[in-house]
Amino acid sequence: MDPKKDLLILIPVYNEARFIAEVVKESAPYAAEVVVVDDGSVDDTGEVAGKAGATVIRHLVNKGKGAALQTGFRYALDKGYRAVLTMDGDGQHRPEDISSLLEHYQKSGAGMVVGCRSRNLKNMPLDRFVTNWFTSALISFLARHKIHDSQSGFRVIDVRIVPSLSFSTSHFDTESEILVDASRAGFKITEAPIQTVYGTEKSKQNPRRDTIRFFRFFFRRLFK
Repeated sequence: MDPKKDLLILIPVYNEARFIAEVVKESAPYAAEVVVVDDGSVDDTGEVAGKAGATVIRHLVNKGKGAALQTGFRYALDKGYRAVLTMDGDGQHRPEDISSLLEHYQKSGAGMVVGCRSRNLKNMPLDRFVTNWFTSALISFLARHKIHDSQSGFRVIDVRIVPSLSFSTSHFDTESEILVDASRAGFKITEAPIQTVYGTEKSKQNPRRDTIRFFRFFFRRLFK
């Protein structure tokens, strides 16, 4: 795969005008195209991303991160890309780690490479440490494959996986669903180390609501 021709970088965003220009500019050299799916932002995220060089697809209302990913995957299929690299637009995913993810993807022959953060209390807040460990264990059980960082959205995904994705979810639980669907469809999933970065930005997740969504997804798949 030639990333300059075959790779799309997909960034789902909601109200990230503060960070998105830098993320777009620093990630653009690694791929043929950077697509920002603006999921109903009420600030000028879309305009800022467009000026920074991204192709911007807008949702008129906020539909959820999973819905934004689905929009981006559909675009990648329509344009004939061979792989999609997904990353967040809030600066937690460092563009300089893209080359490592791509190297692992090229060498491993995997259908998906997940950026895996170092999980320890020195560089990860306690609540996220516990949540990451617990959810990764549950998703590993469902996927029948050991996944150390199921909550990482920094991934390289072969587009051949996309038709196997059910998209029965539309929010943060979609990232877990993608892992389960891909693994159960027989695609190899591997991991590559990435930097662990936590800044002052406020998480878009709603602890109560998104925890309920996660367990709804888990129990649906457990008995499926």
